[in-house]
Amino acid sequence: MSEPRTLLDLFALWREASQTPSLVDARAGGDRRVPAPEVVRSVAGLARGLSALGIGRGDRVALLCGDRPEWHIVDFALLHLGALDVPVYPTLLAGQVRPILEDSGARAIVVENGEQLAKVEEIRGGCPELRDVILIDGNPPNGVLALASCTEAMSETDAVGFLEACRRGVGPEDLATLLYTSGTTAEPKGVMLTHDNFVFDVVSASSVMPWPGGEIGFAFLPLSHVLERMIDYTYFMKGITIAYSGILEAGEAMRRIRPHTFTAVPRFYEKVYDRIFHEISKGGGLKRSIFRSAVRTGLLSVKHGRRGPSWYLFDLLVYSKIRAALGGKVRFCISGGAPLPLFVGTFFHAIGVRVLEGYGLTETSPVIAVNWFDRVKLGTVGPPIPGVEVRIAPDGEVLTRGRHVMRGYWNKPERTAAVLGSDGWFATGDIGELDADGFLRITDRKKDVLVTAGGKNVAPQPIEDKLRASPLVENAVLFGDRKPYIVALIVPSFEGLQDWATKHNLPISDLKALLDRPEVIDAYQDVVTEVNRDLARFETIKKFRLVPDPFTISGGVLTPTLKVKRRVVEMRYSAVLATMYAEEASFESWG
Repeated sequence: MSEPRTLLDLFALWREASQTPSLVDARAGGDRRVPAPEVVRSVAGLARGLSALGIGRGDRVALLCGDRPEWHIVDFALLHLGALDVPVYPTLLAGQVRPILEDSGARAIVVENGEQLAKVEEIRGGCPELRDVILIDGNPPNGVLALASCTEAMSETDAVGFLEACRRGVGPEDLATLLYTSGTTAEPKGVMLTHDNFVFDVVSASSVMPWPGGEIGFAFLPLSHVLERMIDYTYFMKGITIAYSGILEAGEAMRRIRPHTFTAVPRFYEKVYDRIFHEISKGGGLKRSIFRSAVRTGLLSVKHGRRGPSWYLFDLLVYSKIRAALGGKVRFCISGGAPLPLFVGTFFHAIGVRVLEGYGLTETSPVIAVNWFDRVKLGTVGPPIPGVEVRIAPDGEVLTRGRHVMRGYWNKPERTAAVLGSDGWFATGDIGELDADGFLRITDRKKDVLVTAGGKNVAPQPIEDKLRASPLVENAVLFGDRKPYIVALIVPSFEGLQDWATKHNLPISDLKALLDRPEVIDAYQDVVTEVNRDLARFETIKKFRLVPDPFTISGGVLTPTLKVKRRVVEMRYSAVLATMYAEEASFESWG
């Protein structure tokens, strides 16, 4: 086959691989393997079944499902019909799923199980364009179809012939998906990505990594997220077996599957790092001493760019045992979705785990830049991948142009024009710099959207508005960018608090002392709990602190229009914010 042009070409490369790959369901300790020929029959059979339901070119079909072989079977069945899939995070609540279905005009939705079906049943009446609901696992109730019943039985020969006929009818500029970003508590925006967007990004990004055939790629980031999806398309192009697991069971599955590569958000690497140091801290003096020496030696190897004899000795004694927790066969892995702390990346390189940090957005399919396998600069997100242009605007914002940039936001021309110029340059909303070697470093965020260490986008303002709706709250500011969870600083409404305290027979003469009382803290916890009830898990406020001083214009915290200066607050209360995140050991303290 010549250079791939569509995602269907990538699937054809996978099914034609010389070493027959599989899709492996490794969830819950399992090992259900679906070899390529069976996947081919399932994709073709489902495409035929969906076509019989009237689903075809340009139709949008939502997919509310976790990582498993069926995710890509549904995905490729839709793509062969010229339809668009609309992935939805399984962690979203029913009220957050509804605007995505409404905005996309989804014609049908495929749901994983009864839990996800319940969400759809709750909102189905408000989605008039939603005609078919298809269930993967379980017995469907009336009005719901089973995925198996929608899949026609086909021989491999007939299936290949059918898929080849479909492949000829899909072009590079056809839309492949709508990916909704910042659509959980803010207005949802459907990012329109074409076949060419994905294929270009896959071909370009993969060209800077070695991809021998016959290997295993491990997928545990949500496939609703553009990064895991693009990485999986790379696996398809390279003829690699893909093993799927949930993120909570990723550690166990990784040791069992022994993958050669995987992609994770920084929080995964941080947790592995924390676990290593926690285990060492419980060990005896000799074990701790050996580990200290191993860390020093590893750090020196990174600093000088070479490994001496002592590194290989410690590899035998220490590093290899740590790598065994990742299965022992990892050649390289990718970090994306949020910034990777420099000390974490340095530590993994020191013990022989090549973590390659990259950068991108949903709107850029997603990779803009990544450290190459043989060209790494820690603390950066690498150089732009081949064929991608990057420049820094006068205000420091990172701009990019190329075939990786989205077509626009679905039905939102004004929102599209605000970030995508007529000259093709896309404004990322991030502040960065290019060094003399062409490596990109992201230094700040221009927009207020918080990106947690888990790579989840959280729009803070709507949540802050809900907190301020309480009579006990004067102001509230959320934080959590590059952190494992969301926290809040809450300025009490002292008038409201005094009224509450009087009713509960608490003294109000000393307001600062009042804020320390357990009864008051419990009252504010009730406010936070009530707000959390309508949020997805990754958006919920895990900790909060009460701030005794009001936010004022004269104090430099509010603008003349009474908007909170978020970065001023962050700097002023940095010590308070630090107390809300667990103090974690650093390998630097072992030096």
